[in-house]
Formats: sequence, C-alpha cells, structure tokens
Amino acid sequence: MMDLYEEILKVRKNGKRAALATIVRVRGSIPSYEAAKILVREDGSTLGSIGGGCVEAEVVLASQKAMQEEKSRMLSFDLTEDDVEQSGLVCGGTLEVFVEPILAPPRLFVFGAGHVSRAISKVATLAGFQTVIIDDRPDYASPKRFPEAAEVIADYFEKAFTRVQLNESSYAVIVTRGHKEDFTVLRWAIQTPARYIGLIGSKRKIRTLYERLEEEGFDPERFKKVTAPIGLDIGAITAEEIAIAFVAEIIAVRRRAELPVGAKLSDNLRYKSHVEQKC
Repeated sequence: MMDLYEEILKVRKNGKRAALATIVRVRGSIPSYEAAKILVREDGSTLGSIGGGCVEAEVVLASQKAMQEEKSRMLSFDLTEDDVEQSGLVCGGTLEVFVEPILAPPRLFVFGAGHVSRAISKVATLAGFQTVIIDDRPDYASPKRFPEAAEVIADYFEKAFTRVQLNESSYAVIVTRGHKEDFTVLRWAIQTPARYIGLIGSKRKIRTLYERLEEEGFDPERFKKVTAPIGLDIGAITAEEIAIAFVAEIIAVRRRAELPVGAKLSDNLRYKSHVEQKC
C-alpha cells in the first residue's frame, strides 16, 4: 500500500494540490479512531480512510474546497441514531475532522532576465513564490544575477518551453527584451492551463500582439487569460516599484482577493475586442 506521507511529498514535488483530513476528536461509538486520515487529491481520488459512508463523502467535498481556497477548516459531525444508517457507520456519536490543504510553493515563471525581472524575482521570493527565470542570454540568465531563484534557464525560449511545465497552479509573467520574444512566449503561454499570465507593455504593444495571434488563427477568447499591462495602480515608476505592484497583483490572484474599484490602472483592461480597445 502506498505510504500516505510519501504521496504528500510526491504531490508537492509535482506542483499539484491535495488536502489531508484527520479525525481529531471522537466521542461515542464510532468505528473510527483519532488520527485516522484520508488524503484527497486534486482529481478527487483518495488515499486512506476515516470510516467511509456519507461522512467521508462530505469530507472529500470539503477537502476540494480547502484546496481551492487554500485554507484549513474544521468539520463537526453529530451522528445520532437517526443519522447512523445514512452515514454508513454502524454506531452513533460525534467526531471532528481537521482538513488542511497540501500545497506546493507557488511557482512564478519569469520570461526575461532584465532589471525588472531581477526586482520581480526578489520581491516574489519574499512573498513566498519560487521563481524560475528563463532568458536566451546566458550573461543575463545566470544564478549569480538571480541567487534567490529556484531555477535559472539560459536557452532559446522555444527550447526552454520543453523544460518547464505550467499547470493550474503556475504563474507566468512575460518581461522579455523585445516584441518578438514577447510574442513567442505569449503564443505558447496562452495554450497552457497557467493560473495567471501577465504581460508587461503599453496598450498599443499588447493590441499588436493580439492582432498577430488572431492572424495565426488563435481564438480571441484565449486572450482573456492574459493580464496586461501587469500590476496594481500604485503609481509605480522604478523597476522595484513595478515589481511590488506586480507581486501584489499575483498575491491577490492567489488569495482570491476582491480588488477595490480603481486598484488596476484605468487602461489595464482584459482583452475584449479590437474595436473596443481602439475606442
């Protein structure tokens, strides 16, 4: 049988999410015991058991919510004689279950290794993100310039794409040195399930990139995945200020925070249509 703790390590290593539910208190005649555990994976599959029946089914649902919200929760069940048959347990009693999300540190993939990228990597690391730096210039993409980064990849962007994997928990920001490189990364990124894709630049530049993608046959619906320009409206000018504004934004995405009106720059609109953008 697969070891539960080994599976937790595997989940974290692969950048996936799960939740661990543990019985922390039992009263009465319940055929479960304190410290019984069940691990619920992101796809709904489980490892271990806390007794089965509808109680376990409710715990699985709560575990999935805990993953999504990235918050722990305590569940209480009062199983009187009337509830016993429905619960799937053979006796009545009460139990409490603690559900905690199992999360890998969020990964931020920074495409570009210029001065803004250096500031982003430092601030994001302080905020709990693991940064991966990708650039095709070895002099820029070096561990010496990014000592805090989890990984630094110096390679052509097209080749680097085969070495990184963006999943539903990944964040990506495109801050390369030019429009050509921005387009190459953006075209690839919008085809991934990344949780966040950010692109630095002016509205004109962004509109031009979207138009090129449409010419290649991409559905404009894909552009709604992109946040461009990046960052909250704090009047940022320097690279460090831009980094702070950007990291504040991805923290809000991670924590599912509702931003107040005006928190984003007035022209920082999700892509709707070229007609609307030009108006």
